[in-house]
Amino acid sequence: MYDSDWQYLKLTRKDRVLTVEFDSGTKVNSLSHALMRELTQLAQQLQEDSELNAIILSGRRDIFSGGMDLKDPELANARHTTLAQQRKLVQVGPRMCAAWEALEPVTVVAIEGWCIGGGMALVSACDWRVAAEDASLYVPELKLGMNMSWQSVPRFTNLIGPARTKQLLILAEPLPSSVAESWGLVDYLTPPGQAMDKAMELAAKVAAMPPLPVRMAKRAINTSANALNDATSFMDADQFLLTQAMDDAREGALAFFEKRIPQFKGK
Repeated sequence: MYDSDWQYLKLTRKDRVLTVEFDSGTKVNSLSHALMRELTQLAQQLQEDSELNAIILSGRRDIFSGGMDLKDPELANARHTTLAQQRKLVQVGPRMCAAWEALEPVTVVAIEGWCIGGGMALVSACDWRVAAEDASLYVPELKLGMNMSWQSVPRFTNLIGPARTKQLLILAEPLPSSVAESWGLVDYLTPPGQAMDKAMELAAKVAAMPPLPVRMAKRAINTSANALNDATSFMDADQFLLTQAMDDAREGALAFFEKRIPQFKGK
């Protein structure tokens, strides 16, 4: 039904449940463009699988993801390409999130360790989030002089409301999983190391339900909740290109790698 030769993904199928684990091979399991394309390709192939009821998505057992890979060679090479080519590159992340959001089976994310930036965008596109009690969630994009894109802002707003989303994005502070759970950003908490176990328990419950009504219910709920999502976020990839070209973005990235407080000037 779908490819078995993946570079970054490990797939395990049991009855109506598929477990997908991704590992980019980097220290913080960052999301390279190659990895994101694999996740997108898999999600598109899974649309043809009529037997699945639930899909579990996880990163490594020590960290979910440190977000987009800022050292990805594709990013460095993009500086020497046309604006049209750069637009295609910045669409890789949002396409991945859209592909996972569009899946008909229920998607359950197991989060251990840190879930940062692009990782947060990905998990917000899924249905349920299970996090270990010592996990941390973090959206630092504004602190780096960039906007939060990948069409994740309306998804965050649907989950936790406008005020909490402003705290998450504008304050750009790490969020303990216990706080994230109280906000509604995380659905279930587990002891450290047991997020996958809880995700599998939930997936098994979904798998025991009749497949077609599960898919119909999910689609009805998502259509009701997400009706305006594209209309309010369709320009955020182009906004990302704009903010990347600003001095503040360069200062934010430099300060991040130099481990110092950035000095933003609004230009």
